[in-house]
Amino acid sequence: MRERRRARALLAPRARPPADRTLLQTPAEQPTDRQYDAWRVLRFVSEFVEGFDALSEIGPAVTCFGSARTKATDPRYRQAMQVGAALARRGVAVITGGGPGIMEAVNRGCAEAGGLSVGCNIELPNEQAFNEWVEIGVEFRHFFVRKTMFVKYAQGFVIFPGGYGTLDELFEALTLSQTGKIEHFPIVLFGRAYWRGLLDWMGDQALEQRMIDPGDLELVSITDDPEEAADVATRRPAPIYEAGGQ
Repeated sequence: MRERRRARALLAPRARPPADRTLLQTPAEQPTDRQYDAWRVLRFVSEFVEGFDALSEIGPAVTCFGSARTKATDPRYRQAMQVGAALARRGVAVITGGGPGIMEAVNRGCAEAGGLSVGCNIELPNEQAFNEWVEIGVEFRHFFVRKTMFVKYAQGFVIFPGGYGTLDELFEALTLSQTGKIEHFPIVLFGRAYWRGLLDWMGDQALEQRMIDPGDLELVSITDDPEEAADVATRRPAPIYEAGGQ
């Protein structure tokens, strides 16, 4: 097993609130001895540097999201393992949030199939330890730095059923694709029964009221098949020009 990478302490000291909470306080809520916000930039830079250094050589990867609450006895856990293994067989690393539930299942499936299993954890008021299947683990203090790593070092997303955090990652990826900030970034929803209602609402409400365009619904795929999920998430874009410049 490859040596794990630990970038910084994961658990915030009890006497100090998490970094994100401190950052997002209004001026009236901040202690009078708080350093100026401009100095925080140095901390952001150091965290980006640590993330870039740890992940820059992992090779092709797919980021997978899903609920931390999913138990090992849940059929979705086994399906997430199968997706992780399918990605490993395609020579692709997996990146997850590094925690339990679906994240653990994807890391486990990938590691057991001989692939590279990566976890990007986050500082929380209560400890969320890395799952035992993470081979390269990086711990972040700020959500926005962590989220940058999820996108920058992945060629696609597979998104399993989950809560607010999972929905946040889904809609951020859709927004980045819709606005052209990322190109050819497959977004695969795994679990038709769970996601079908959301897609129906997007079509019946958001599209019907012209809040999105018809093509925006084509930015996402949906499946129940682990092999199909891996295929779509690793699919390379067709070349714009034929060989020889034709």
